[in-house]
Amino acid sequence: MEVIKLLSQADRQLGRLDMYSNYVNIDLYVSMHIAKEATQSSRIEGTQTNMEEAFMEKDDLSKEKRNDWEEVQNYIEAMNLAVKELDELPFSSRLIKKAHKILLQGVRGEGKMPGEYRSSQNWIGGASIDDATFVPPPHAAIAELMSDLEKFANDESNSIPDLLKIALIHYQFETIHPFLDGNGRAGRLLISLYLVSSGILKKPILYLSDYFERNRTYYYDNLMRVRTHNDLAQWFKFFLVGIIETAKKGIQTFDGIMQLQTTIDDRLKSLGGKANDVRKVISSLYSNPVTDANKVKEIIEKSNVSAYKLIASLEELGILKEVTGGQRSKIYIFDEYISLFQK
Repeated sequence: MEVIKLLSQADRQLGRLDMYSNYVNIDLYVSMHIAKEATQSSRIEGTQTNMEEAFMEKDDLSKEKRNDWEEVQNYIEAMNLAVKELDELPFSSRLIKKAHKILLQGVRGEGKMPGEYRSSQNWIGGASIDDATFVPPPHAAIAELMSDLEKFANDESNSIPDLLKIALIHYQFETIHPFLDGNGRAGRLLISLYLVSSGILKKPILYLSDYFERNRTYYYDNLMRVRTHNDLAQWFKFFLVGIIETAKKGIQTFDGIMQLQTTIDDRLKSLGGKANDVRKVISSLYSNPVTDANKVKEIIEKSNVSAYKLIASLEELGILKEVTGGQRSKIYIFDEYISLFQK
């Protein structure tokens, strides 16, 4: 009954969150959700890129941050491609492999069979297989196990509720651990893909990596408890609490965006004739909250001087904040907007 109660709450909160797809231009904000997921999912693996850095150019970052940045960019690219591919492909091994190949391109793990299921044994925790925390199934069994997982995911005659189904799929995927590297990121990516492919959400605007990162010990313990104690109910409860909390946060974020838009419209009344160009720039900032003079110049299609004047106006209005501290190659962020996704 505890699981059923949480399932009801989770369904209700997801429905409230999905309603925003009907009332706001949600495509403007999807990139922010994906960037947040990418930074949090990668952080579980040890990277340290933050949200504003995810939107910067590689050359704008210090050399020691570029490898982490590339892992985050791969996650963003993999998610975008996988969501797009859902128009043509079902939730399947083929889709999972495509996403995984992008996740590992040019970063840690690029030599560990990107886009291919492993052909050797792996393990989780420990210096070797002898002292491992968990040893996944042998590689010879992966094709059959992943085929079974794919059939389960697409079996519409199965009466298990969708949210319990994806909870089970995520657990099973992490237990199979089909790749030599990148299983955690791939498994977390699958959650969002399933929510979209099953029609629960119209757009990928709910991600659990932030919840898993904040409750990392419980996340691993609850996964392991299914394996050691057959305690699937505890995993379901942990997963559903994550859905409820994350959906509520998403709702608060969209409410915050709508309030921010209202306050910004009030601030723009003082600009007179410049307001149209400013609105063009602000509209672009909702998709990419990091900008510079060259980007502004392209958006308003005017001179460098006009771009700098417009940026100065946006700084005076508290919309843009300069973050580099230099005299040249200045970078500006839409700080109020970014902060909505960091609460």
